[in-house]
Amino acid sequence: MSAMISRQVLQASAKRYGLLRFITAGSVDDGKSTLIGRLLFDSKGIFSDQLEAMSQTRYRHSMDDAIDLSLLTDGLEAEREQGITIDVAYRYFATPKRKFIIADTPGHEQYTRNMVTGASTADAVIILIDASKVKLNDNGRVTLLEQTKRHSVVAYLLQIAHVVVAINKMDLVNYDQTVYTHIVQAYQEFAQQVGLENIRAIPLSALTGDNVVASGDKMPWYQGPTLIEWLESLSVYDDCHDKPLRFPVQLVARHHGHEAHGFRGYMGRIEAGKVSKGDKLLVQPSGLNATVKDILMLDRSLESAAAGQSVTLLLEEHLDISRGDMFTAADHPARQLKTVTADVCWLSEEPLDPRRKYWLKHTTNQVAARVTTIHALLDVNTQQKHPVNTLQLNDIASVTLNMQRPLIADAYNMNRSTGSFILIDEITHQTVAAGMIRLNGSGVENAS
Repeated sequence: MSAMISRQVLQASAKRYGLLRFITAGSVDDGKSTLIGRLLFDSKGIFSDQLEAMSQTRYRHSMDDAIDLSLLTDGLEAEREQGITIDVAYRYFATPKRKFIIADTPGHEQYTRNMVTGASTADAVIILIDASKVKLNDNGRVTLLEQTKRHSVVAYLLQIAHVVVAINKMDLVNYDQTVYTHIVQAYQEFAQQVGLENIRAIPLSALTGDNVVASGDKMPWYQGPTLIEWLESLSVYDDCHDKPLRFPVQLVARHHGHEAHGFRGYMGRIEAGKVSKGDKLLVQPSGLNATVKDILMLDRSLESAAAGQSVTLLLEEHLDISRGDMFTAADHPARQLKTVTADVCWLSEEPLDPRRKYWLKHTTNQVAARVTTIHALLDVNTQQKHPVNTLQLNDIASVTLNMQRPLIADAYNMNRSTGSFILIDEITHQTVAAGMIRLNGSGVENAS
């Protein structure tokens, strides 16, 4: 009995403290790439040949013989030449307590779409604020930079579970606690307007390493965790395991199809819930009932499978099911939506044309759609909503879309996979928008 309890505790711990995906975000030159380089360097996540290559590059931006840690993630020629981050750079590292995947995202407004890409799969976000850039307004209050606000709004819309505000470059303000306090107060007021909760603030210096991996002695007034300690403590348990089954069909596999008893399996990834042999399922949108005969993973049969696993389902019945259909729990089906209200981030340099049709890609389904109404454009600075007739690059707005045929979907706050979609230009095949389905009115429409 004790051995069984120990295994359950270990499994629960693995769910809670498994691989953590996080991103860095903020304005230009807040030190995002340098912070990631410091995390990799101090956690011994850099090979000696990488250090040697960094020390010899002609694009070093450090003022002395110190290693330019930003070069670990800024790998493009244009990034090193200009000293900015353009594309999303992913890096892997590990500590004795857990494994991490970092996404270093750009700070420029021009590349907000790249930040959205990196944030879409993140469990946590580090919002960096440069303490040396802080200016007090006439009322003696701190004014946050626009990109800090924009990235915070994106983090809220994408419902990233954990947010830390890293007050960086404290070495440039002589580790002044008053500066830190003013910034934290300003950010907390803004976060309350947006709807962000459970904000953790940490003062640090990515350049010198203070409060990144080790605390040091420069800020004795701060008694909280270092950044790495905070990251190691975060839970990554996804409650989609506890929700009703969602299994979008990606491929119908056939073997020996000419035979009377040929193999027919339905392949895909379980996006929520679990499935077991003998379960009664609903096929949407057809409404057909199905019974699970077997669950295959590679060359073995499973008694059950859960969210996150890619499997092949075999059914007792012979049904007409194709790519884009979805197996759901018979007692908790998904919504069938011909009209969708959603928050979208416009990613294209070509503005939205409400007269045009776009391809809407949702899970494994693709359907023609048109934006029929733009309800409100969100001003990331004031959190106010404004009426507009179109959307420009990086705009965030609430819209209504009509589809050629119904989507099988959930609200984004219920399931990030079955509640999200992208819009694709039917001529250029470029992704023009990323959207989050809202079924309860949450999101841009109630941001105030």
